[in-house]
Parts: sequence; structure tokens; C-alpha cells
Amino acid sequence: MKRRKIDVRALPAKSAQALDERFQAATPLRRLMNKVFPDHWSFLLGEIALYSFIVLLLSGIFLTLFFDPSMREVVYEGSYTPLRGVEMSQAYNTALHISFDVRGGLFVRQMHHWSALLFMAAIVVHMFRVFFTGAFRKPREANWIIGVLLFWMGFLGGFGGYSLPDDGLSGTGLRIASAIMLSIPIVGTWVTTSLFGGEFPGEVILDRLYILHVLLVPGALLALISVHMGLLVKQKHTQWPGPGRTNENVVGVRMFPGFAAKAGGFFMVVFAMLALLAGLFQINPIWLFGPYKAAVVSAASQPDWYVMFLDGSTRLFPAWEIRFGLFGWGDGYTIPAIFWPTVVLPGILTMLPIFYPFIEARFSKDKAVHNLLQRPRDNPTRTGLGAMAIAFYVVLLVSGGNDVLADKFHISLNAMTWAGRIGMLILPPLAYYCAYRLALGLQQHDREVLAHGIETGIIRRMPDGRFVEVHQPLPSPDGHAVEGDGHHGLEYAGWVVPKKMNRIGALAPTVKGFFYPIEKAAPAEKPVPRQVAEADREEITSGR
Repeated sequence: MKRRKIDVRALPAKSAQALDERFQAATPLRRLMNKVFPDHWSFLLGEIALYSFIVLLLSGIFLTLFFDPSMREVVYEGSYTPLRGVEMSQAYNTALHISFDVRGGLFVRQMHHWSALLFMAAIVVHMFRVFFTGAFRKPREANWIIGVLLFWMGFLGGFGGYSLPDDGLSGTGLRIASAIMLSIPIVGTWVTTSLFGGEFPGEVILDRLYILHVLLVPGALLALISVHMGLLVKQKHTQWPGPGRTNENVVGVRMFPGFAAKAGGFFMVVFAMLALLAGLFQINPIWLFGPYKAAVVSAASQPDWYVMFLDGSTRLFPAWEIRFGLFGWGDGYTIPAIFWPTVVLPGILTMLPIFYPFIEARFSKDKAVHNLLQRPRDNPTRTGLGAMAIAFYVVLLVSGGNDVLADKFHISLNAMTWAGRIGMLILPPLAYYCAYRLALGLQQHDREVLAHGIETGIIRRMPDGRFVEVHQPLPSPDGHAVEGDGHHGLEYAGWVVPKKMNRIGALAPTVKGFFYPIEKAAPAEKPVPRQVAEADREEITSGR
């Protein structure tokens, strides 16, 4: 019987054809692989959030295999000598077991924590980039709303994971959360007793936080990220203005192989940085805090950075209580002071960003579709509002650690509190004014260069004795320099205006050495040929 030869080279093509005949996946995959992504460093911020979330999932799976969220009281008999014989919850016991007795457990636990911090930081910085560049405008309002929800879901998941070890620090944070829920009028007591299973701390809160942290929040984050990525692929990707870039096209690299290779390499860089942080920089040493005891609360009990602004708002808000009756029942209800900075303020900070794209479109009467980004200087009002929000957040963030600052710098804590209150009222408007004026000044500088040309550094003396600086006119779109007395400048196109001679090919670019420019150590080279200068000009104007 004659054996039939198999063409190994044709197997991949035949296998792909067989799969396509059954699932019809070739056309959508081809469209996905040909998707073009703009190439700019600011777009990496969203990728950092995605990659740190992947590390979060991987490290969380490892920790789930060893952690027990039970609040059952046990006696510690592990490797950490100072706590041997101490009564603690099983959750704290297993957290210590992961840190000291599981091979690589402390490394993975610290990587999990560092990746959570990086995930939240990347989300915040990415949303600032989206805000300042106007990437949230029509038709991307939905993706902006998803970004806001991603922050608050990450906030909730981070708080849940922070509370799970049941150490002295996280227990204090959980006690504060209980007080915040109790401050809600009418339903606060019911919500708190339902969540904790009775009076604080109860016996079920860690089990419920565990399910929230390992199942519900990750599922919600995965769903939001999937929708976010789906909309990103479906809609045109935003890009910076430049030569060849319009509101109808996207200039960049294709998904495969260029973008995929870059993304894979960048993921490895993010993973390596998180591993470096986890291996070299200690974070959340729970063994130093001891098990949570309601009567033991230490000073300098600060949460993670993305929660600290609420801690700061609580410290700054005056001790104002509001009492009111309801339908004549009893003595009425009391709204504690903690309700306003911890319940009302987060509600405002959620709803205001969600509706901001629609508010801006309403005031600016802008109903157009925008696929080109704006430089922050081109929208001074939005830039000022963003600077005002950052100043407001920084004041609250610093105030969240005002007890530590007062102790280390020997300042009155009362003075720190009043400084935060005054700063919260003065610094945001000041930041708005400075950013607004700075944006206008940068706009004016761009227009002066377009109208008068680039400063050459050459000073010429006129026949009447005056000294003037020679300006090099910028080339017009047809490649010829703009002639005249400066009143026939180019129109501003919303993108970078060259302000140095070597940016238009008039001078050779400076080559940097290790400690000093190479031209100081090497003999002078021949002048750059005209063809090279023209090529350099073409490269610059093409945006490469």
C-alpha cells in the first residue's frame, strides 16, 4: 500500500481555511489586524492601565490560592517570632503565612499592591490626558463615562483588597467606612447592619469583601474594559493634528505586526517595573501593625493615595451637624459632619465628570464629530478647569496626611487644618487663572512666530542707527517663504509651530555627546548640503 505524502507547508493554510469555513472569522480578523493606531507617547498611558490590570489578575489568582477571609479567632504559630502566641483572625493569620511561609508569597503580594497603585495612577493620568486634549468630545462621550466608572470600580476594589488582611491599619479604614455608612440619613443604620451582619465588626464582613474583591469588581472591570476597547476599535482613534492627518483618517501603524510587537514589548517593560518595585521596595508591612483591635488605633493611619483625598476632605470639613425632624416623629434626624465630605463630595465628583462632555458641548454649541485632538493651549477654559481640579485634589491629598506633616515639621495640627481649608478655597481659582493666562500666552507666542517668523539670533543695524533682530519667515504650504512686512503670516493650524532654525532645516541638528556636545570635541564638519536640509525639512513637516 502506497503511503500518502503530507505537505507540511500547506497545513497552516488548510487549517485556517477549515476554521474560516466553520466560523467565518477571516473578514473580522483581517479588519482587526489592519486597524491603524496613532503613534504618540501619550497614548501609552491607557496601555499602562491595561497591562497593570493584567498583572493584578495574575498575582491575585496566586494569592487567592492561599488566603482565607475567615474572621475566626486563631493563635498565630507561624515564622514571624514577634507575633507568636497572639490571637488574631484567620484572615490575618493567612496573610502572614503568605508573607513569610509561602515561597515567593511576599513578592507576589507586593507586586499585587504595586500594580493596584499603578493601575489607579494610570487611569487618573490617562483621564487627564483625555480631558486636556478634548478626546472625550463627540462621539466618545460613552468611553469617557466608562473611564470615570473604571476609576470608581478600581477605588472600590482597592479598598476591598486593602481591608482583607484585617491588620491594625486596614481595620481602622474599615471602621471609618462603617462610620461613613452610618452617617447616611434614614437608611444608614440599616445599610451598615446589613453589610456587617450586625454591629461592627460582625463576623461576615471579610467574607463579603472577599467575594466583592475577587469576583464582582474584577468582573465589572473586565466588562468595562472590554466595552472600552470595543468602542476604541469601532470608532476612529483620536490623533494629533499634523501633515496628512484629517478628521476622516488615521495615520499610524497597523495592529499587526507593528502595533502588536510594540504592545508586547511595552507589556514586558511594565511587568518588569512592577517586579522591580515588588522586589526592592517594601509596601504595606502588615506584620508591623499587628491584628486589628478596636481599642488600638495608631497615628499616621493613611490609606492608599487614591483614597487619601477623601481622608483629607474629612479632616478639613468643619464639625457642622444638621438636625431636622421628619413628619413630626421624635427628635428628628441628625446629619453628621462626616456625611458631606465622604458621601456628598464623591457623588459630586462622580456626576460632574460624567456630564462634563455634554455640558461643554452645550455651552460651546459644538455638535460636530471630533477625531483630531486639541492642544491644551487651544482651549484655555478647559485647561483652566483641569488645573483647578488638580489643585483641589492636591490640597485634599496633602491634607490627608496633615498629622504626619505637622509631626515631622513641628507645625501646629490646627494650623495645618486651617491652611488646608484656606488653600481649598484659594488655590483652585488661582490655578485656573494661571493656566488660563498661560494658555493664552502660548497661543500668542505661536501666532507671533507664524506672523513674523523664527528668531535667528542675528542682530542687524539699520541705517538710522536702530538694531533689529532678523526673523526667518516660515514656508507657506506651497513651500515658499512668506514675504512681506509680517502682516501676511500663516494661519494657525492647531499643531506645533517650529520655533528654532534647525526645525525647518536651516541648521543641522545638534548632536549630543555624553557629557558635552560632540562638535566641541570633534573638528568642524562640512556644511550640510541643500538636499539634506530639504530632506530634514520634509521629515519634520511630515511629523516623523
